[in-house]
Amino acid sequence: MLRRIASVAVAIVAALMPGTGSAEESLVRRDFSVRSDPGVHIAVREVRSAAGQPPKRPVLLLHGARVPGIASFDLPVAGGSLAADLALAGHPVFIVDARGYGGSTRPQALALPPDAGPPAVRSDAVVRDVAAVVDRIAQHSDDGKIALLGWATGGHWLGQYAAANPDRVSHLVLYNTLYGPSDGHPTMGRGSDSEDPDHPGRFNAARFGAYRFNTADSLLPSWDSSIPVEDKAAWRDPAVLDAYQTAALASDPTSDTRTPASFRAPSGAMEDSFYLTTGRQLWDASLITASTLILRSENDFWSRPADSELLASHLVHARAVRNVQLADATHYVHLDRAERGRAQFLTEVREFLASR
Repeated sequence: MLRRIASVAVAIVAALMPGTGSAEESLVRRDFSVRSDPGVHIAVREVRSAAGQPPKRPVLLLHGARVPGIASFDLPVAGGSLAADLALAGHPVFIVDARGYGGSTRPQALALPPDAGPPAVRSDAVVRDVAAVVDRIAQHSDDGKIALLGWATGGHWLGQYAAANPDRVSHLVLYNTLYGPSDGHPTMGRGSDSEDPDHPGRFNAARFGAYRFNTADSLLPSWDSSIPVEDKAAWRDPAVLDAYQTAALASDPTSDTRTPASFRAPSGAMEDSFYLTTGRQLWDASLITASTLILRSENDFWSRPADSELLASHLVHARAVRNVQLADATHYVHLDRAERGRAQFLTEVREFLASR
């Protein structure tokens, strides 16, 4: 079942990205939606090359705990669209908003005050959303399998999907992803504000509520603190930052009803992450058979070295495993300047997707 969420017209967008070729190259973008659970529609953006060559393996991109898909992967500025980079390499790319994010159906809990319910949108719901989208787009693949790339919590969600559906995934990219069961985390977990002070070991649901409000300024601290130079513009193009903040706010139609403007993000991902950082393992990587690329930025504040190490050791049935640390890179390396890790990130992903 397919329902349009935007104009039926297909937008042909001229794309000139560093290192991708001439200005005559173009991309086709199409927005649509896929039905997941009853009453739940998942927003998807397809980005593909307008050139006539046979397409390569389809790639699904999934965002993290806070900022939805388009703001994460398809900013309208040079160096701001991972989707465009992969589409110009020949891959049909599908950017997904999990329920509760961006253009997808928002649970009723997000229309109530944040403290009116428990954390919304846990991983089991997102895995169902991913399954619905994979079923829809697998027709673009000769063998019914697609490649998956998840950023941070998106990697957790896609890892859980790939473990439960190994026959649907050809390649899996887990990018700055928590895994567990390693205990300890520098900013969340035991002893942090994420832990319920009255029930040690439990998530602080009262503090986080069903969802959180996020301003444009709230997107800066974690990025700024992980850039190891004083001049942040030397590491991150100000145009990319502005586009990122603008798109994040635009993802929520209610953002302008609050002062300052803010977008809503479900808190279920934070509860999942709390348990991953306190020694629980929410899915088993030994069930994955897809070729898997683990990418971890050296200056990542979210994942830990133990996460990538454990993932690599648990992927005993994966067709191939590559575990890469991106030197000096930040959590946001795919949005940083090319010479600050983005070029290496793109090379790793493109070469991995080209492998068998």
